[in-house]
Amino acid sequence: MQIPPKLWFQLERLKKAFRSAVGEPSPSYDTSHRMCPNCRALIERGASVCPFCGEKLRAPRSRSSSSAGSDRILGIIPIPSTATSALVAVTIALYGISWYMTAASGAGQLNPASALGGINGDVLFRLGAKTPAIFFGQWWRLVTAIFLHANLMHIGFNLWCLFDLGPTVESLFSAAKFLVFYLVAGVAGFLLSLWWNPGGMSVGASGAILGLIGVLIGASFHHGHLGREYRSQLVRWVIYIFIFGLFFAVDNAAHLGGLASGALLGYLVPEGDAETRAGQNLWNALALLSVATIVASFALMALQLR
Repeated sequence: MQIPPKLWFQLERLKKAFRSAVGEPSPSYDTSHRMCPNCRALIERGASVCPFCGEKLRAPRSRSSSSAGSDRILGIIPIPSTATSALVAVTIALYGISWYMTAASGAGQLNPASALGGINGDVLFRLGAKTPAIFFGQWWRLVTAIFLHANLMHIGFNLWCLFDLGPTVESLFSAAKFLVFYLVAGVAGFLLSLWWNPGGMSVGASGAILGLIGVLIGASFHHGHLGREYRSQLVRWVIYIFIFGLFFAVDNAAHLGGLASGALLGYLVPEGDAETRAGQNLWNALALLSVATIVASFALMALQLR
């Protein structure tokens, strides 16, 4: 029995994401075909018109003949795609600013941990950490806190996970959906954290990153046996993270909120680009709204910083 082209394509994408997540090398697939963006059938790569639906197609992008392993930094760290790169850049920039402010305030002389990249709590508060100030109108802290980190180990672990998970989620869904998922999961995580511990201060991208894991878990329910295998790997990862959080000062409430919201999004939102023009416009608008929300949150943070 022949597998429908759309289902075959989705299974191949999920298998590629699974191998990337567990560190297995990706096999070389036949690149003589591509998917029609309208009906999602497999067609000849050089076709200008889809023979199944008649959709006019743009010329395909040329493929580089890069050697194996060239898609990873030092052969280990996956090179992130565009949306992931932007989030990584903003996160690193905010960490640099927070470290400079910590050193400038004199905390580096009083707190030896800052010499190893530790950030002063007052600096994190000023730059937009999740705090009870949210109850007094500073809603933007739910967003800015996603991009702040307390020390080098904190940001290092989160960026490692983002480098690995970000491109996987983008390839399965799209850059627009990825941006929406990341922001929604991060905010949902801090909302649950605010309800669980209203008086505490929290920062970090781990809630949003757990949201990306949740997205992959949610999507795995649509892929039968292969999805179960992939899901078991992700669930073990989540268990390890929560066990780690029981022994260290980790905001497990933010982790749970991000994971739950991500799983719901991954289960409900179809994979790949939207199949209709209206759907594409909707997700592009949601992505632009997400970017505007992030920019506005940083602007409001800068205003209160002055």
